[in-house]
Amino acid sequence: MAVPTPRELELAAQLSLLAKERDAAMEKCAEAEARGLRLEEQINQLVRENRALRHKLDALSQRIFGKKSEQLSPDQMQLLLQEMETPGPALGKEYGPEASPTQPPRSERTQRRPGPRLPENLPVIEEVLVPEAVKAAPEQWRRIGEEVSEQIDYEPGGFFRRRLVRPKYVRRGDADAVPVAAALPPTLQERCVAAPGLIAQILVGKYQDHLPLYRQEGIFWSRHLVWLPRQSMARWVELAADWLRPIYDAIGREVFGGNYVQLDETPIRYLAPGHGQTRTGYLWTANQPGGEVFYQWHPSRAGDCLRELVPEAFAGVAQSDGYGVYERFAEERGLIQAGCWAHARRGFYQSREESPRLAGIILRQIGKLYAIEAELREERAGPEERRRHRRARSLPLLNRLYWLLRRVKLSGRILPRSGLGRAIDYALKQWSVLLTYVEHGEVEIDNNACERKIRPTAVGKKNWLFIGHAEAGQRSAVVYTVIESCRAHGIDPLAYLRDVLTRLPAATNWQVPELTPAAWAKATDSQLKAA
Repeated sequence: MAVPTPRELELAAQLSLLAKERDAAMEKCAEAEARGLRLEEQINQLVRENRALRHKLDALSQRIFGKKSEQLSPDQMQLLLQEMETPGPALGKEYGPEASPTQPPRSERTQRRPGPRLPENLPVIEEVLVPEAVKAAPEQWRRIGEEVSEQIDYEPGGFFRRRLVRPKYVRRGDADAVPVAAALPPTLQERCVAAPGLIAQILVGKYQDHLPLYRQEGIFWSRHLVWLPRQSMARWVELAADWLRPIYDAIGREVFGGNYVQLDETPIRYLAPGHGQTRTGYLWTANQPGGEVFYQWHPSRAGDCLRELVPEAFAGVAQSDGYGVYERFAEERGLIQAGCWAHARRGFYQSREESPRLAGIILRQIGKLYAIEAELREERAGPEERRRHRRARSLPLLNRLYWLLRRVKLSGRILPRSGLGRAIDYALKQWSVLLTYVEHGEVEIDNNACERKIRPTAVGKKNWLFIGHAEAGQRSAVVYTVIESCRAHGIDPLAYLRDVLTRLPAATNWQVPELTPAAWAKATDSQLKAA
């Protein structure tokens, strides 16, 4: 065997070194390629997360500044299905400065005003109350004086003084007899300067017209030169709420007297003494679709609030959104829980720009469900007929929609934390209760009727910002319940409250059912027909 020469040994060593350098270079290239792939994946992940965050920011801006309507026109749906770019919602809305009512100067508002409690410049409506004995035999009585009681009252458009004159009489020929005078009619509170008409106006102004008491204070002063401090008006609101409590309880019994109720809650801030700031309380709402609505105030959102709101005797269907307290409460009480398709649809609507085609397909399927409901509503179908149509027409659509959502979720193409991913998770977790309405013809497809009953309170809290303290929350719940019941029965809350606050002091517990807005509306209609 030939012995390699030194030159050959040198070349072999160089070849071995080059091979090692080549292998090392190939390893570095492989590492660089892998690192590039990881970076590309990270970039794609960041792009997806950035897109999801932008959609969340757009949804938040839409919720705060944009329109609340979630309607889609056929043209918009076509754009979604074609994956075309749709213009984003406007992020803001210009509002003009709010004209605040003219108020007296600060020095005048803080100082106590001298003079009589009742302005002398108000017109006077005088009522003379004659005792029944004098009416029966006026020739036997001689008028020797009178007792005068005055209240300040209100009618739409202005104030007037309501003067009750009670003449004193003594029987002729009996100078030592005790004089007689007519008794004062029962009132909400003795020596209260506010008549029922004024208190009714203050309640309607705050809880229907959404005017805080400080604004009403300014309006009364600037337009009528009548100074009514907001502290006095707050006491009158408390007084009226206490008197309206039996009617409020009667409305609550009516709401929970059936086998179907819609439940929801809305946050309202209130002042917490000793903390120097506001805290969040909740106005819980129970709605009977097509009937009454009942509000109850609680300083928290815990399950105990539902236990106080819903009587133990109630049995049937409770419809709500996906808040976990409702599910646990339904299991505890043995109630049938119904979900809300409006809440389920909202997530897909908000993610329509994130995934136009898929969100558009889902929204179109949900739209078909609502089209069936609109048709049944137009035909005024009863519960049994609605159940048959839902089983025959809505259930196949729901089954197809369920498998579509499951397929999208298992495909892994949608980020779980994206808007569409969250909407799919919400719908699938709520699926069993979202199907409840199919088998129960009396149940609506969504909880929107209850949310509409909450809307007046939402408008109100934008004006008066917060409740003075926690105890005042329940008084607001009482007045809101009565006023919204008036609206449900198509009667004027001012006329109703004026009449009922006049009659309540003389009414008995047995007469309270005759004073509810439903009974009052029926009696008013009967009087109009008789006339």
